[in-house]
Amino acid sequence: MARWEPILDEVMRERGSGLLAYARLLTGNDADAEDVLQDALVRSFSRGRSFTHVNAAEAYVRRAIPSVFIDRLRGRRTRDGADERLARRQDAAIGMGNRDAVLDVRAALATLPARERACAVLRFYDDLTVPQIAAQLGLADGTVKRYLADASARLAEVLGGGFNDDRIPVVTHSRKEGR
Repeated sequence: MARWEPILDEVMRERGSGLLAYARLLTGNDADAEDVLQDALVRSFSRGRSFTHVNAAEAYVRRAIPSVFIDRLRGRRTRDGADERLARRQDAAIGMGNRDAVLDVRAALATLPARERACAVLRFYDDLTVPQIAAQLGLADGTVKRYLADASARLAEVLGGGFNDDRIPVVTHSRKEGR
């Protein structure tokens, strides 16, 4: 047994459901979330990294998930068609008065383009600052701010005004006493 196998087993046993739920926020469905998590695990454990504690391994896998998600979407050519079908289904749900479908945050996240979705999840779910998101995704701070602004506007539209980015400030620096 390789020395990384016990840590991998422990990560999946103790933290696997949380990691899968995190991937599901990005992908919008279980099957894709499982694939993203699997790829993140392979990426994290296959390069000879030696984790000494389950917390370090989980943190590394969690950081890999948004990158894997975006990498997987880069090669997908059918994305535009899928987004169009999803938008039509949501428009139909709104027209039929199905308010539960409109207020579903996962469905709202699914309407966002991949990078906006990744930035929104990292900001509002992981509570990362703009510079932290930029560093994790390899983007400029201004690009992240633009994605967050676009995502906030789209989420407010889809959620019927229930999402207000005035109540959730986008922090661009670390908060320290005296600032």
